[in-house]
Amino acid sequence: MDKKVKPVDRRVLKTKRAIRNAFAKLMVEKDINDITIIELADTADINRKTFYNYYSGVYQVVEDIENDISQSYEVLLGDIEFTKTMEAPYSLFERFSILINMDPEFFGYLLSMNGNKALITRIMNLLKNKTREKMVSQLDVEEYRAEIMIDYILSGMLSVYQHWFNSDKSVPIEEVTQIISTMSWGGVNGVLKEN
Repeated sequence: MDKKVKPVDRRVLKTKRAIRNAFAKLMVEKDINDITIIELADTADINRKTFYNYYSGVYQVVEDIENDISQSYEVLLGDIEFTKTMEAPYSLFERFSILINMDPEFFGYLLSMNGNKALITRIMNLLKNKTREKMVSQLDVEEYRAEIMIDYILSGMLSVYQHWFNSDKSVPIEEVTQIISTMSWGGVNGVLKEN
C-alpha cells in the first residue's frame, strides 16, 4: 500500500517563511533572548495565534531554521562527486549560491547579523559536517585534513558572503562564488596532492 505524501499548503510555506524572515530580521537588531512572540508576530505581519499554530516558541523557530537549511543543503549536496569536483570545483560551490538564492531575504538578514553569531556558527557547523562527511567518504583524505580544508573554505566563504550582503550587490553572487571556488580549490588541490 503506497502512502502518498501530502503536499505542503503554499499558505503554510508563506507564513513560515514570513516568521523565519521576521526572526532573522529581529536577530540583526537584538539578542535571541530579547525577542518576544508579540514582536515576532508583528514583524511577520501575523497574529500570535497564527504563530502558535506553527511554533511553541522562539527556540522552535531556530530549530526549524536549522532543520530546513540542513535538509536543503543535504539535497543540494546529494549528487556531488568529489572526484569530479577536483577538476571543476564550481559545481560544489554553486550549491551555496543555490542555497542562498532559495531565500535571499532570509540569508541577507542572517549574514548581516553582527552580535548574534551563535546561530550562524551552528548553521556553518551543520554545513561543514555534511560537507566533510561526503568528502571523506569519497576521497582518500584523513578526516582531520578534510576538516581543516572545509573550515578554511567555509570561513572564508562566509566572510565574503557577509561582505557581499552588506554591499550594493553590484557583482552577481554567482560571480562571487566562482572567484571563491577558484581561490579555495587551488589550495585544496595542493593539500590533497601533498597527501
